[in-house]
Amino acid sequence: MPTVIRPFQESDTDAVTALWREAFPGESPRNQPAAIIRQKQAVQPELFLVGERAGRIVATVVAGYDGHRGWLYHVAVAATARRTGIGRAMVAEAETRLRALGCPKVNLQVMRANAAVVRFYERLGYTVEDRISMGKVLTQGSHSAAAPNDE
Repeated sequence: MPTVIRPFQESDTDAVTALWREAFPGESPRNQPAAIIRQKQAVQPELFLVGERAGRIVATVVAGYDGHRGWLYHVAVAATARRTGIGRAMVAEAETRLRALGCPKVNLQVMRANAAVVRFYERLGYTVEDRISMGKVLTQGSHSAAAPNDE
């Protein structure tokens, strides 16, 4: 079945929200799909991609480039479409778009407990780096302290 990878459109909101709720259960209140979609539409919307099969959104990738490094976020594939190559295709398209912007390196974060996803990225050439991931919540009304592994 052919896959179409294209930029997100506002009409995709409900399908993307449903996919992210499936792919990222228990996500932090700070990472609500509506907010992520709104924020990404304001900054580099061309790096917010969806993958369609038979007219149904089955994959996403949100990428970003700050002029120094690129990042991959919200790489999600519907359970029914996993192990079909669509995740690999989504990451490859995001990398192609980042490379076209002059991006020299791409980073991403994976929850420590998600060994299957780590293996997926290792097969794509990503390596575990000797870094400590740190974060600080800047938005008002959010939790006063981030939970471990919280984006």
